[in-house]
Amino acid sequence: MKTKKIILPESQMPTQWYNIVSDMKNRPLPPLNPATKEPVTLEQMSALFAEELMKQEMSTERYIDIPEEVQDLYKIYRSTPLVRAYGLEKALDTPAKIYFKNESVSPVGSHKTNTAIPQAYYNYKQGIRHLTTETGAGQWGAAMSMATQHFGIDLKVFMVKVSFNQKPYRKLMMNTWGADVYASPSEITAAGRAALAKNPNDSGSLGMAISEAVEMALQNPQDTRYCLGSVLNHVLLHQTIIGEEAVKQMELFGEYPDVVIGCFGGGSNFAGISFSFLRDNLTKGKNTRVIAVEPQSCPKLTRGEFQYDFGDVAGFTPLLPMYTLGHNFHPSDIHAGGLRYHGAGSIVSQLLKDKVIEAQSVPQTETLAAGVLFARLSAPVRKVSSRLRNRLTPSHRRSAKRNGRRRKAFPKRSSSTSRDTDRSTCTPTNSISPENSGITKFRTTKSAVRSTSWKKLSNSVTFCY
Repeated sequence: MKTKKIILPESQMPTQWYNIVSDMKNRPLPPLNPATKEPVTLEQMSALFAEELMKQEMSTERYIDIPEEVQDLYKIYRSTPLVRAYGLEKALDTPAKIYFKNESVSPVGSHKTNTAIPQAYYNYKQGIRHLTTETGAGQWGAAMSMATQHFGIDLKVFMVKVSFNQKPYRKLMMNTWGADVYASPSEITAAGRAALAKNPNDSGSLGMAISEAVEMALQNPQDTRYCLGSVLNHVLLHQTIIGEEAVKQMELFGEYPDVVIGCFGGGSNFAGISFSFLRDNLTKGKNTRVIAVEPQSCPKLTRGEFQYDFGDVAGFTPLLPMYTLGHNFHPSDIHAGGLRYHGAGSIVSQLLKDKVIEAQSVPQTETLAAGVLFARLSAPVRKVSSRLRNRLTPSHRRSAKRNGRRRKAFPKRSSSTSRDTDRSTCTPTNSISPENSGITKFRTTKSAVRSTSWKKLSNSVTFCY
């Protein structure tokens, strides 16, 4: 009988997070104080974030122990299954072996819980009783709501307005765990009021929601801190629990991936599935292809510029070294609300700059078509951000057939724009055309998904939901 999935017993769960910075040839540049243009200090960062989180942010240690209380909470839903997508392989008529890491089994249905729990824990240990945060599609807000409820911390969430209106059930989840949720831009912060004064119909962005959450946190520095769901080093660190499990699970399948694919907004999902495999590329000479897949309507990796930029619209954050479309960039109102962010995390940006990873972008309608196909063949309906990965799988299928090899892979989606784009011709703008946003007729047929052009594929593809 074929093995469909592997779940690690609790005794084999990872007890440390992996810090890829320790193995990078070129480590990320430091964040800068906007006023002095000097690297920010631990003290300065700790005015906004929990101090222990900032120690992790600046750490170069290779592994960081997961606190026992965090491990206990992880065990509610971890380890998560690594699943062989036999149905998808058959439908695509591919010799490739396709695996996916199913993070949807967490209490909130996404990977965001992996960092929400430690962030709430470290704030609780410091005596912080109030937290603020942003959320796009609502998954990060829901994860943080669940975690803060466990530790008895008050939470205020600024949810991007277009997603606030599109996804009322996510607001309901946050309210269920006791969080207060505001559509962003809102009237309760200066940043929000300024945005609405310019455009009363402003649909919001993650950059604006971050500005509002940071502004509110800075008003009460004694007992309030801010939490971020992606981009920063400590967030990506916590997500490596995904890849640390996946490495062990692939060993139990008797496989090692040739391709690892992850959707990309700010970097947390992508880092979670990829960094543990990149470790072998960086230290053992492995040559696994690692692909970040982003929406064509918000293409910071494939069309952005590498430079220092603010992490928010209002300019409250430190300046971060990143691939960015500009902090004033306003993305199209695509359904994948969690990916509507102007910049990429510093670690991922440096890895892309050094050509350690690849980046591709895909349109919304092809993403939706791939997600529907995958749902009908292999899994429950997934969030749109996760479907970006599925869009890549068909082109890998054809490459595998051409090469006559059975390739092992974590699926990601293909894109018309790759890492090798001449960035000098891709000046960031404040909008992406409707053609690039993919708002056209939506097809769900297998042929729609198979029409993807897959570049080179290996024997095995692995991706994360």
